[in-house]
Amino acid sequence: MASGASQQTQALTKPAFTEAQASALVESVFGFKVSKIQPLPSYDDQNFHVHISRTEDAADDPTECVLKISNTETSKNPDLIEVQNGVITFLKAAGFPTASLCHTKEDNLTSLVSIDTGSGTRSHLLRLLTFLPGCPVAQIPISPQLLYEIGRLAAKLDKTLETFHHPKLGILRRDDFIWNLKNVPLLEKYLDALGQNRNREIVEQVIQLFKKEVVTKLSHFRE
Repeated sequence: MASGASQQTQALTKPAFTEAQASALVESVFGFKVSKIQPLPSYDDQNFHVHISRTEDAADDPTECVLKISNTETSKNPDLIEVQNGVITFLKAAGFPTASLCHTKEDNLTSLVSIDTGSGTRSHLLRLLTFLPGCPVAQIPISPQLLYEIGRLAAKLDKTLETFHHPKLGILRRDDFIWNLKNVPLLEKYLDALGQNRNREIVEQVIQLFKKEVVTKLSHFRE
């Protein structure tokens, strides 16, 4: 995900590839024959669920993948993608149910492609990952046991990542990244999206409480 840019900036930088274009990229960049492709939800990148046609001489190839096309801003920062890929590989080796990264025909994990938009050229980083079947938690009944399992997995993930090392790890520390929990105050600029209602009052209270009770003590917390 990109930094806390405005909705207008996100609209300008988010990829807008058609299914036909995405299918052609999978075949030309990664060498897989696509039998079916459909869009997946995304924030400021673009994702596609890709079904791969297997051949007899490629029986070990994945049958389903996710094509991830990064927005133009993230695509200017390949080191960030490199660290993300490192985390994915690290967690996979540690036994977590994570996706695997697919190599390009040139044996790379990413590929930078350019597209003519009619008003200029935009470049986007591509990645292809194996597809993990499953169901979003929001679509299934919640139980205490399920919440326990989620919490247990999150704690195990957190403890495991304490041992992750990468020479470019510092690139993840982005002061303007709204998805970093320590940057809760940055959400104030989006309060208008809530209108004038009780939900807005609650959010405002939480942000002010965070600024008073958490921000002042951030240096004492493990990161």
